[in-house]
Amino acid sequence: MKISTWNVNGIRAVHKKGYLLPYLEIEQPDVFCIQETKAEVEQLTSEIINPLGYDSCFHSCRRKKGYSGVATFSKVKPLNYFTEIGAERFDEEGRVVGADFGEFVLLNVYFPNGGSGKERLDYKLDFYSTFFEFCEKLRSEGKQLLICGDYNTAHYEIDLARPKENVNTSGFMEIERKRLDELVQRGYADVFRQFNQEPEQYTWWDQKTRARDRNIGWRIDYHWATETLAQKARTCYIQPHVIGSDHCPVVIELDL
Repeated sequence: MKISTWNVNGIRAVHKKGYLLPYLEIEQPDVFCIQETKAEVEQLTSEIINPLGYDSCFHSCRRKKGYSGVATFSKVKPLNYFTEIGAERFDEEGRVVGADFGEFVLLNVYFPNGGSGKERLDYKLDFYSTFFEFCEKLRSEGKQLLICGDYNTAHYEIDLARPKENVNTSGFMEIERKRLDELVQRGYADVFRQFNQEPEQYTWWDQKTRARDRNIGWRIDYHWATETLAQKARTCYIQPHVIGSDHCPVVIELDL
């Protein structure tokens, strides 16, 4: 199973630019997870809702129009979709789509950005705690998990171009990085690093400074998996050549 995750920074924008459908046509992922849709389903055409015959589930932000939002597209319809983690303050922002494929549960997640002040940083940290408590409940039911999406946190110094300059910047603060340390302690694996230990592997670049041209970036988009599922990964790779957003896709291929 080939699964691609991509923060598209606006589904209507990336489609209008002519990058969304060609990506699907060329890559043919079995499942395509996107973050920051910034749209409600009613605002979208059928070719975006069900592109190339994909089944889809959208979770849009109820609190603020044109903000956040995730969507999962699948060639094979899962046993069920879900969009709630049981906490209204997080559920209302449209941050999760879960898809139960029987052998494992795929969680497509847009983790909050904590860069606009203490209130949002606290919100981000609370989201991490609440979301992974929800994941532990799924694991207690015997579920294997793949959690993909934009985590909005670079884990180690190797995961961003300028770590020393960003130790006090949200996205690389110690308190945020510890949340990813906790995932390791709980038995989750950052699957990309199973296959690639090289530096300068980034998934997001600041558009204002044209940082992508110089590859001054951050790796904040991931596929994290529970240990047994991570061992079934055939490969996991970043696609920096794919344009249309300030992020690029990350792909995992699983032998199931």
